[in-house]
Amino acid sequence: MNYCDKIRYRIYTTDEKAFPAMVDDLLDQLPPSEPILRLAFFGAPPSNEEYLLRHSLLKDKVAARYGNSPALSYVSQPPLNAPLILEVHSITPDEIDHIAYKRSGPHPYVLLENNDGRFLFAGGFQSDITRRTIRQQAREVFSQIGRLLEEERFPVRSIIRQWNYIEQITRIQDGNQNYQSFNNAREAFYGPEPWPGGYPAATGIGTNLGGVLVDFDAALFTSPAAFATSINNPLQTAAHAYSESVLKTAHAHRATPKFERAKSLTFGSRRLVYISGTAAIRGEESPRDASLEQQLHLTMENIAQLTGAARPVLLRVYLKEKAHYAPAQRLMDACALAVPVSYMYADVCRDELLIEIEGVAIE
Repeated sequence: MNYCDKIRYRIYTTDEKAFPAMVDDLLDQLPPSEPILRLAFFGAPPSNEEYLLRHSLLKDKVAARYGNSPALSYVSQPPLNAPLILEVHSITPDEIDHIAYKRSGPHPYVLLENNDGRFLFAGGFQSDITRRTIRQQAREVFSQIGRLLEEERFPVRSIIRQWNYIEQITRIQDGNQNYQSFNNAREAFYGPEPWPGGYPAATGIGTNLGGVLVDFDAALFTSPAAFATSINNPLQTAAHAYSESVLKTAHAHRATPKFERAKSLTFGSRRLVYISGTAAIRGEESPRDASLEQQLHLTMENIAQLTGAARPVLLRVYLKEKAHYAPAQRLMDACALAVPVSYMYADVCRDELLIEIEGVAIE
């Protein structure tokens, strides 16, 4: 069976109740017969102290349920279509797939090996979110990721998809923008490695709490019929090629965001497309004073450029204003994509942007 037929992406929601009961409700909905690769919870804790307590409870409940935990993260973004949302990546394996649940320090991850290659699903990488700056957290997070990659003999350039969650992403602290501080740390981590196949697909999005949190997928292909390809959008400048005019200063340095607009994974005649966080940017500029509807239309046009004949199977919509949830949902419903969609209240990386969308497509 082709990898594209085996991989599964689902979204689960629950009704408002006590946090432990909501977690149990979400876990009870998981498919019992499919190995889970990644669990990403999205919620709205009232403080970083409560975030840490809830994160610990999540780890305990997942460990009690599975024993060997899949990649696990808790993102502090208030969901708009449920009080707590669970995004699940799973697989229906066949006889050629070998799945191992492992740990690197406190971080659970999954290693999948088959005839196409070795695939790593990892997440939940964080530092001390209450006492360290965003800059310090980002450096420590990338150090943790580097240790895991070294343990499993994956080069840094094998990362194909990365999710970067940054508390108060556009906030200026001591003269430094949080997102720019993160980008500088990412460049330092990526810098020593050549990237002949292009950077990962990625999302850099704001959270209200939770410090710096990074999830990622990595792949090492062993079959000539399986490979990864970077996808550019002719309507947009590559993010890693931005000019300094659209970058902020952090510690007198302006690293560009090191990611591709999308990444295609080919398996024979099929392909899976990781859609990076996509907004209404043309060239390297975003429209000033554009309405939500105008921005959503431009964003979906950009996504269509990236996916081509591949059809979305999962989308995540980030909205800067809670009041935009109902109109955004109507506009997305009008697209008639018939795919699971989650809606998050989150700060986007530019002040003028109202919406950002990411996802996965399969052809």
